[in-house]
Amino acid sequence: MSNDVIVVGGGVIGLTTAIVLAESGHRVRVWCRQRPQESTSAVAGALWWPYRIEPEERVGDWALTSLRVYEELALKPEETGVRLVDGLHAGARLGGLGPWAAEVPGLREAPEGLRARLPLIDMPTHLGWLERRLVEAGGTVEVRDAERLPDAPLVVNCTGLGARGLIPDPQVRAVRGQLVVVENPGIREWYTSVGDEGEESTYFMPQPYGLLLGGTAQEDDWNLAPDPATAERIIARCALIHPEIADARVLGHRVGLRPVRDSGVRVEHRLSSTGGALVHNYGHGGAGVTVAWGCAEEAAALATTPSG
Repeated sequence: MSNDVIVVGGGVIGLTTAIVLAESGHRVRVWCRQRPQESTSAVAGALWWPYRIEPEERVGDWALTSLRVYEELALKPEETGVRLVDGLHAGARLGGLGPWAAEVPGLREAPEGLRARLPLIDMPTHLGWLERRLVEAGGTVEVRDAERLPDAPLVVNCTGLGARGLIPDPQVRAVRGQLVVVENPGIREWYTSVGDEGEESTYFMPQPYGLLLGGTAQEDDWNLAPDPATAERIIARCALIHPEIADARVLGHRVGLRPVRDSGVRVEHRLSSTGGALVHNYGHGGAGVTVAWGCAEEAAALATTPSG
């Protein structure tokens, strides 16, 4: 099999997959519609935690593999964008989690929920670091809009929401997330509330560029424009936890579309219509960062195994 690989998609899933392939000796080209720092991944709050992702029986292993990588990357936070930060999953309990939870260092129950020190990732910085690491391994990133998957001996499809029309895969749907960035009034811990129901939730993440407030989970909503009323409600909910957030200066608004797939993440090997090898790696929902390295390793293994 040729060592040439085209990875379609330049978000966190595409870049991590490309890195694993390039560092194992393949000549990798990444095709992406826009620069990685402009992708959906750049909008993510990016706390490591399995959120809105299936299938449950596979997610744990993918997530733990990624956790070990982020723990190493957190040794150089300014370079990689990865930090280990304390925080609270309000209302959560260990009994509601899968077996993976027993392998998360320091995850513990408290009266108010689950406390943990987890990777929190500054995605614009991290995506830039991933791209540089890929280039150092001999890979390239090309901005080009693929109307169809390329006719090549080996293609890895990491197109996220794009897979809906590109494959096509009607199981892929958008779950809209809106966030607000404010000046951080001194908050050092992340916070999520698992007791929220419906389309709106409460969480905040201290990032180097400000405090990221969320959020929403609006199914089948493809609108990328921030809604002012939604932003006001996000700020008000977060201010119930830390009142000083109410007076924090707003720095910006973000909207991202989570690539949810009804039957869960698709990581599998197929033959393309021209007889080449096609590996799918998409449908990661709200946890692309959380499972990125685990899925990348599995996809790369499939790509280098002729039988799939």
